[in-house]
Amino acid sequence: MGAGTEPDGSSRSDEEWERFLRESAAGAADAPKEPSARARGMAQRLGAEPGRGREGRRTYAPARPKRRTGWYLVGLSASLALLAVALAPGRIVDLFAGADSPPSAAETGRPDGAPPAAAGRPTRDEPFRGSPAASWASGAAGITVPKAGAVGWMSAAEVEQALARSRDFLVASNLDRGVLRGERPEKAIALINPRQEDVQDLLRTAFRTPSEKDDPLLLFSRFQPSRTRPVGDVVKTRGRLTYREGERGALQVTADVTFVYPVTRADAGDDGEIVRTIVRRELVLSWDDPAKVATEPGTFSIVSYKYDMTNGGCGAPTGYFTPPFGADRRADGAGTEVDPYDRSAPVGRGGSSGDECDRATRS
Repeated sequence: MGAGTEPDGSSRSDEEWERFLRESAAGAADAPKEPSARARGMAQRLGAEPGRGREGRRTYAPARPKRRTGWYLVGLSASLALLAVALAPGRIVDLFAGADSPPSAAETGRPDGAPPAAAGRPTRDEPFRGSPAASWASGAAGITVPKAGAVGWMSAAEVEQALARSRDFLVASNLDRGVLRGERPEKAIALINPRQEDVQDLLRTAFRTPSEKDDPLLLFSRFQPSRTRPVGDVVKTRGRLTYREGERGALQVTADVTFVYPVTRADAGDDGEIVRTIVRRELVLSWDDPAKVATEPGTFSIVSYKYDMTNGGCGAPTGYFTPPFGADRRADGAGTEVDPYDRSAPVGRGGSSGDECDRATRS
């Protein structure tokens, strides 16, 4: 019958011993630690039977082909990727440049240097591709407003409201779709102290007969719709508001914000050239105490204004940004080279005529 006897007197059939040997090979937890002499003989007999021996070894075999197949596929994919880069490197760079960029953290202070370079070219669907602005916030979201505290004649709640209205002015003067299309910025003008005569003189003259002295671009971003149209509905922004106590206890708010406008020719098709006009503005606004200064409630006086502009045109002021397209681009190397995305230095004044026109190192 082929029964074996263990030290404790129990017996096992041949089939049980065969199962024992297989489980031992597989590391079964309940296998006897010291098999009998019959078990060792059975092990020798199983090793002599080719079919059974191979089946025992195949217990671990499935894992090996899977690992070999995986490495083979990885190697094949890597080889194909290298071949694609060799044949069309520009397309591969554009592919990765088109991926969503991680959003930049809000700006709460002046940065130490310029943002890193970005690869890629602007397209109709991705007009900020290849620009640091691709990771910037859109519209008003890119303008950081600090936490409000009491200053001078204003309580913390009043300072908070003044900061919000200061940002409203930036939105109404640089982001409003109608204003960008050349309309008069009525909402923005309504926030300016009507009793500030010098600024009111500028506003009365600038839209009728723009000049170097009275140019609406000193305060407002405008494009001539017959010449230029925006690409998409998004303007990228980056900057911040700060505040302190000014003269006679006034709340003095300083805005330092960069606006990036992707535009094309008004008559361009879907494959028309895309240019990014980049404007960095610094405004100092004074929210004065009506008991001490002639002003209207809910309005501010403009202490100072200046801006840097690239890809906005050169020559005599027209009251509009005039981005250069094609042959209009300056090729003579004239003008001061500037990085329009570098916000680490104070705002200068980007000229709008003659040799004062800045030349962007990137757009």
